[in-house]
Amino acid sequence: MARRKPNASPKKATRQPAAKQKFSSAERSSLYASREAAKVLGTVLRGDAERRAVASIKSLVLRPSVRNKRGTFALVCETLKHLTVIKDVLEIADVLNSKWKRQEPLVYIICYDILFGKEPPLIGDAEKFLMKRKDALVSSLATLLVRKKVETVDELLGLSQLNGPLKPRYVRVNTLKMDVDSAVQELGKLYKVQKDETVPDLLVMPPGSDLHAHHLVKNGRIFLQGKGSAMVAAALQPEPGWEVLDACAAPGNKTINLAALMKGQGKIIACELNEERVKHLEQTIKLSGATNIEVFHGDFLGLNLEDPYFAKVRAILLDPSCSGSGTITDRLDHLLPSHSAVNENYDSIRLHKLAVFQKKALAHALSFPHVESVVYSTCSIHQIENEDVVSSVLPLASSLGFELATPFPQWQRRGLPVFEGSEHLLRMDPDEDKEGFFIALFTKTNKLDDDLESSDELPERVCRRRRKQCHPFLWPKVFFRAWNGRMR
Repeated sequence: MARRKPNASPKKATRQPAAKQKFSSAERSSLYASREAAKVLGTVLRGDAERRAVASIKSLVLRPSVRNKRGTFALVCETLKHLTVIKDVLEIADVLNSKWKRQEPLVYIICYDILFGKEPPLIGDAEKFLMKRKDALVSSLATLLVRKKVETVDELLGLSQLNGPLKPRYVRVNTLKMDVDSAVQELGKLYKVQKDETVPDLLVMPPGSDLHAHHLVKNGRIFLQGKGSAMVAAALQPEPGWEVLDACAAPGNKTINLAALMKGQGKIIACELNEERVKHLEQTIKLSGATNIEVFHGDFLGLNLEDPYFAKVRAILLDPSCSGSGTITDRLDHLLPSHSAVNENYDSIRLHKLAVFQKKALAHALSFPHVESVVYSTCSIHQIENEDVVSSVLPLASSLGFELATPFPQWQRRGLPVFEGSEHLLRMDPDEDKEGFFIALFTKTNKLDDDLESSDELPERVCRRRRKQCHPFLWPKVFFRAWNGRMR
């Protein structure tokens, strides 16, 4: 027997570290996808609950931080489609403690996989917790079907109502990096490609064409952009060397479209209020390679008309916050909890608030002293956000020398006939064109500043002569500019 020496201290037992559990690449990929999907789902649901605009699901998924874009997008969409059922099942099963109730988006994602998708691997705490309660969840789903007096989950969801018309895949070629013919040749290796008849740099591909992981998308040579969105910048027709203001710029697709149309020359001021959206805007600009864009983090309505920074702005693109009703299938807003018949009153209130903002924004855009062209656009189908907004600013527009022009004269679908001149407006129809869009183009026919610079009249006489055409709140500014011109 071994003896311990009197002065020797006993050896302490050492605990061997547990062997690190190894996961397969498929398991790790599943774990990442569920966490990324939960983050996107949480952002969308919080925005919906707070009744505030957030980026679309596609925009959130396409951010650089999301690794598995295709898997994440599919998981978020499927979870949203089944969300009402998942919530009912969880309520019946009553299996969530306070910890997991604080992580509802992740719980919803994993419950979708357990009930309707493929069983998740047991590599995360949430997965382990819910898989132990799988029998209770499945039993609760069966109970729900009985309560609702239906036989299948499809009947419960009414999924047939969600199947909209197939929409072509539109791709805008970033001509700052690539010419259109080269893009057609490269994309033609995978899909049938046609050039759009309306927008020169736009390509049309079959519905379902998946390009999210294509190298031309990743390196910014092409951008996935709908036809209506691509028509907005083209309607403004900015020329190389101009200074253009994009009033509500994020996420930046229209901004970089302007840069391409201007051949990278001149200057574009991209205005955006929301800090998170500013980051997304900057990422889009960097990917495009455009070097003539300056990001302005601020409120468009707060911009000073007399600020020298905006003195040379000749054109403004205004695509303000709107209901998004024309792209509701693309954005998948119809899957959100707030989108139901019981929210018709809320929708009416929200539309009214949006229209108030839109009118203020359009009036502000028209009032910039040296602006010659203004495009106003929405992805809405509602008259209150479209024709009514334009009609409300027509007296101001006329007083400032603007009139409605006709973008894309060959386009057949025009504005609703609710005021004289509405035939100049452009509409896209959700049924005919697979999305709803609205575009109004204002162009200046006579320039007040030219009158002031060339006139020999005293400033006060010029003001009197023009008061019948000038909006009242501009009279002091007119006098100030006229007087300054006389003093130089």
